[in-house]
Amino acid sequence: MSEAPQVMQAVQVADSPPRLAIEVDGVWTRVGGAVIHRDLHLQVRLGEVLAIIGDSGSGKTTLLREMLGLIPPSEGQIRLLGVDMQHLNAEQRKKMGTHCGVVFQNGALFSALSVFDNVALPVREARFWPEELLEDLVLVTLEKAGINPADANKLPAELSGGMIKRVALARAIVLEPELMFLDEPTTGLAPDQAHAIIKQVALLKQDYDLTVVMVTHDVDALVGLADRVAVLAEQQLVTVGTLCEVANFPHPFVQSFFLDKKRRCEKQRVVEFRSELRLPQPAVSTEE
Repeated sequence: MSEAPQVMQAVQVADSPPRLAIEVDGVWTRVGGAVIHRDLHLQVRLGEVLAIIGDSGSGKTTLLREMLGLIPPSEGQIRLLGVDMQHLNAEQRKKMGTHCGVVFQNGALFSALSVFDNVALPVREARFWPEELLEDLVLVTLEKAGINPADANKLPAELSGGMIKRVALARAIVLEPELMFLDEPTTGLAPDQAHAIIKQVALLKQDYDLTVVMVTHDVDALVGLADRVAVLAEQQLVTVGTLCEVANFPHPFVQSFFLDKKRRCEKQRVVEFRSELRLPQPAVSTEE
């Protein structure tokens, strides 16, 4: 049997899903003569929220794009749901994309499309739903993301920052994916709006049984959502662990990032913050 049918068969497997959602194995990334990533190894467990933090230019978003198969790593292997992304042709990659929801930084809505059409776009592209039933699907999905169906005909320019994030979340979940990728989901929002988005992500994760990979520099998002945190620095993943473990890791970037925020990352503070916002508690222990 040729390799392509084997890969497509792997893409279609759903009855016995792999234990790991994402595997990053020996990944190097080079742009021109510059090394962005050096021998990265990372595993994302099914059902967890893994946050990625790192300094500006550390390649956080690049790693996210590599996980999605949008760009290939220079060396190494990335597997989503057991499928090696580098061995997929264009059609297979498109099919694999229906298993992934993505919220890009600042929402990345199409300015000329209404809220409804922005959310409907991936459904139409994937031919996932009969056109005559599309309205019900989109409106129900908007409601799940906290958007009033009465706003479905608005253009992105008419929306607040928080609403743009919610529409982007609706577009990300409309195909009912197993994986969600968030790139700075709370950037540019006031604290109350950011907390509302954190709560919305937590609700959607629960409702859709999602595995989430989130790039963020927002400590509230880490405290509210992350089960584990991975740190990109000096071209490498310098540590991966619970928020409490990472906040106390002896690395210059980590110590600078959490400089006056370490106490907020303690187990009891995490529990209190999540209880206040009525969020699920971490899936793994936050013991120091």
